[in-house]
Amino acid sequence: MADNVAKSVIENLKVVIIGLGLIGGSIARGLAAKLPDANVVAVGRNEKVLQQALSDGMISDYFTDIGEACNNADLIVIAVPSLTVKNILKELQPVLGSNTVVTDAASVKGEIIESVTQVFGSVPENFVPGHPIAGSEHSGYSASTANLFEYKKVILTPLKNTKESSYELVETLWELLGAEVISMTVKHHDEVLAATSHLPHLLAYALVDTLSQQGESEEIFRYAAGGFRDFTRIASSDPQMWHDIFMANGDATITVLDEYIEGLYRMRTAIKDQNSAELMSTFIRAKKSRDRFLEMFSAKRSKT
Repeated sequence: MADNVAKSVIENLKVVIIGLGLIGGSIARGLAAKLPDANVVAVGRNEKVLQQALSDGMISDYFTDIGEACNNADLIVIAVPSLTVKNILKELQPVLGSNTVVTDAASVKGEIIESVTQVFGSVPENFVPGHPIAGSEHSGYSASTANLFEYKKVILTPLKNTKESSYELVETLWELLGAEVISMTVKHHDEVLAATSHLPHLLAYALVDTLSQQGESEEIFRYAAGGFRDFTRIASSDPQMWHDIFMANGDATITVLDEYIEGLYRMRTAIKDQNSAELMSTFIRAKKSRDRFLEMFSAKRSKT
């Protein structure tokens, strides 16, 4: 959708963002940059953060009470950790208007669908599950940026009963923020993200923790090169958020983790047996796959 059309769709709506951390804060900043006069309301527990966002001009108002904030809302974005969403839904259920569109930004969609079903009895037709594939090793409102979603993908996982107009509104929001919106099933989303996002974070946390337990860990970290810093950067991410993700998407993560462990064992065996051919073929295959990914990403950026 053209940027000016997206602006015309969003600019007259009341948008409520529940949770003003990295994702929620970046949505607010992005909307403020695109639509300075937009009616964007934030909800959160940390009033100091809410006041800062208001002072920054990122939001037009804030509340600590969901019911007050969501009165006459057109679009509600739930941007809190996965295991917190259910409690938010419980507060939202009594006050949700029949024409209000609701979406979320959680990393695990199966857990969200289950929570929505438990709270509402079924998934409302105006609820559009979503997940922006964007983030940072830093967290909180102070880490948020107006361009966080530019050139990033946002996955929406509509159900069979999802109203088309609700889907289109959420799609328009993300496109306005510079994202590419794609659609897939809930199950496929959780499997794909377990492999491409959840597993890498788990490995980074595990490597840093393993090395930190060694007797001379300070010396190991002191001489760590750029490759170590690059690989373990994401181990600085919010522990609570990633705890929630793994608790919510354990089965899919374990499946791909077991495959990874098998791959590691094959490499261990190759090193032990001095199997040069096996090592080289693995490295070449991985390099080709990585290079192909970079080419695809570069081509996509050049078209936008």
